[in-house]
Amino acid sequence: MIQRHTNFVWCLLAALTLVSLPCTAKPKFYEIDSSHTYPSFEADHMGGLSTWRGKINATSGTIMLDLEEETGDINVTMDMATIDFGHLKMNNHAKSDDMFDVKKFPLATYTGRLIDFVDGEPTAVEGKLTLHGVSKPVNLSIKSFKCMLHPMKLRRVCGADAYGSISRADFGIDYAKLFGFSMDVALRISVEALAAK
Repeated sequence: MIQRHTNFVWCLLAALTLVSLPCTAKPKFYEIDSSHTYPSFEADHMGGLSTWRGKINATSGTIMLDLEEETGDINVTMDMATIDFGHLKMNNHAKSDDMFDVKKFPLATYTGRLIDFVDGEPTAVEGKLTLHGVSKPVNLSIKSFKCMLHPMKLRRVCGADAYGSISRADFGIDYAKLFGFSMDVALRISVEALAAK
């Protein structure tokens, strides 16, 4: 009888210990959905005459996200040969050695850390952009962020809309600076990523 009582006490203590242990969720990994991810930008034409808008049509990468611990990392690769202004002549010029020189620098990358979580959601990215062979710090503000079950793909999906800015001259792309073109470029990035299988 004493042995049974002792065994019961040990089992009860073990159960209480397990209950009291903190429940930690593992970080989740997501794959960039290239069909719903478009880094886009706005650039000056002729010193304020108009604004040119374009986007990168092919991206890939991964996102690690731990909403409970409020941490995350992002790693995105952009195929610069898919730069698209909606104007064939401009596309070809942008790919030339006058500007992005995609033969020599075919890829651009962005790596960063999700920061400044509010109500469990990141509001900014602290990161680094490598473009035209030059790496510089580039931070982004996240204007919207949402995770949900994708109703068609039946996988968890997260999406965000991020904003930032760069000076293209900082990356060695100063075409038309002498003509009065502003070197400032506004970044407008929409991204969706699906939970890794």
